[in-house]
Amino acid sequence: MNKRYDVIVVGAGHAGCEAALAAARMGRATLLLTLNLDSVALMPCNPSIGGPAKGHLVREIDALGGQMARTTDDTYIQIRMLNTGKGPAVQALRAQSDKRQYGALMRHTVETQSRLDIKQAEARSLIAENGRIVGVETSSGTQYEAACVVLTTGTFLNGKLIRGEHSEPGGRSGELPSLPLTDSLRALGLRLGRLKTGTPPRVDSRTIDFDAAAIQPGDTDRPLYFSFANAGRSAMTDQLPCHLVTTTAETHRLIRENLHRAPMFNGTIVGVGPRYCPSIEDKIVRFADKPSHQLFLEPEGRQTLEVYVQGANTSLPEDVQLAMLRSIPALRSCEMMRVGYAVEYDYVLTNQVRVSMETKLIRGLFLAGQINGTTGYEEAAAQGLVAGINAARLAWGEDEVSLPRNSSYVGVMLDDLCTKELTEPYRLFTSRAEYRLLLRQDNADLRLSALGHELGLISDERFERVEAKRRAVSTALSGLRSTFLTPTPRVNAALEEVGQAPLSKQMSALDLLRRPEASYDLVMALSSQPELPDEVREQVDVEAKYEGYIAKQLVEVERRAKLECYPLPEDIDYDAIPGLRTEARQRLKQFRPTTLGQAGRLYGVNPADVAILMVRLSKGQPAPVA
Repeated sequence: MNKRYDVIVVGAGHAGCEAALAAARMGRATLLLTLNLDSVALMPCNPSIGGPAKGHLVREIDALGGQMARTTDDTYIQIRMLNTGKGPAVQALRAQSDKRQYGALMRHTVETQSRLDIKQAEARSLIAENGRIVGVETSSGTQYEAACVVLTTGTFLNGKLIRGEHSEPGGRSGELPSLPLTDSLRALGLRLGRLKTGTPPRVDSRTIDFDAAAIQPGDTDRPLYFSFANAGRSAMTDQLPCHLVTTTAETHRLIRENLHRAPMFNGTIVGVGPRYCPSIEDKIVRFADKPSHQLFLEPEGRQTLEVYVQGANTSLPEDVQLAMLRSIPALRSCEMMRVGYAVEYDYVLTNQVRVSMETKLIRGLFLAGQINGTTGYEEAAAQGLVAGINAARLAWGEDEVSLPRNSSYVGVMLDDLCTKELTEPYRLFTSRAEYRLLLRQDNADLRLSALGHELGLISDERFERVEAKRRAVSTALSGLRSTFLTPTPRVNAALEEVGQAPLSKQMSALDLLRRPEASYDLVMALSSQPELPDEVREQVDVEAKYEGYIAKQLVEVERRAKLECYPLPEDIDYDAIPGLRTEARQRLKQFRPTTLGQAGRLYGVNPADVAILMVRLSKGQPAPVA
């Protein structure tokens, strides 16, 4: 062996960077291997971070001590809060990043991190002995020994790039795929599937008629940031705008007439693509009744003319792509700088990975990102962070860290990946979380910073700021609860002035704040409540207005938590348990859930099957083992 590490991370995308930084920051000797040092944290698709559920993930990554939020805050060119007209559970930040600056800053962060080596090399094979990973061998024959290995290979496993009649091996445009590593995974006994994703063309901004597009500016009237460490920073005023255009009848006609040349429809592509990010040709077919579809023109950075055509993912031939774009008024004279394409790649079937991101078959081998069948930078980064944390802990003989579904969107995603059979790339949505009112993006620091601090990823100073915020929220709510307003002429006049109903009887300041349109500023003006920092005021407002709903969800969390306390032995023999239905038995054997709660979330396992398992365990009967 050339050198021994505690943790080796293969791949330096969003998952790999988070995994490597987490392990190194926890004090482990860590190696990060990448095919190309110039592609660290590359954004090969949309140059954006965040959105519903995805923005929640970025906030949670930050609360746990990850890097994505801080790098985004330092490199974005536009930022907006989405869904401001809806409840706090679905509000989320979305930022347009400067694609090159993001990668450059993340690379600098990785390169300057202590206990972390980064090398340009191709991992050719995994070395395992007696069911345990022991190292990695590169294409040059160099071997590196490690207690744990984290694979974050993205779309490079047996990757193939497809555009029209042309296809070629590749993980991304201009980069070769990883072929030997696919063979190595199969040799270790892991079963692989095939998925597909895609990217749209990029156009030269000088050839766009922006006057024919609707402008989409960022939020400049208030400070917005992903990292809680940036609370108090000023609003960015020199943001770059995006623009909105729509497809036309001519666009749809061109696509329909060329479907025979579309790999999605002529059988060239066999992998399944993401349902919620379909290609433009797929949208035209699936939604044939829609006269148009929205496309967003998004700048890729301050120092480039490239504009990303969001919503136009395609694998159509180059000539059709150009004609399609030019059928849109704002793009009538556009020139493509990059042509869109699809990429097919291998992934590891989901029932072979634990919630810790460790494979069930090979001890010490962890997977994160698209290799697990997910899509999205944010989903990858969150998995990478968890995989890096648990690889670091296992390397030193420590117990794994688990995040239950009621703790975070990260926990929801990890549980889904271990209990669902994927038929398409997995993407996180707020609707996947049954406790989403508890898992808001605004309270991620209050939910997760204690764990980040315990792991050594959050500093004492930063953790104390979070605890001070928690105390300030509690103090403010107590003050509102004990302060009462009476229906005096002054109070009622002030309420009517802002469109609020006057008081007919004495009311606590907290009850007044519970009114849908009431603000803390109003309550503060009518009582002696103190001025609060923005982040504290936000928590106070949400806690006041949604207290009843939050209480109901907490009761449901406690009720369901009982099922999570029933562990299921990994080697339990489900064939020996009478009463289980055949489908349930098959699913339980396939996924090997670790708790009764997880078993109940398997498709094909109903409450009666869970009851049978619970009765056996609650009576103290030893679980039969295979």
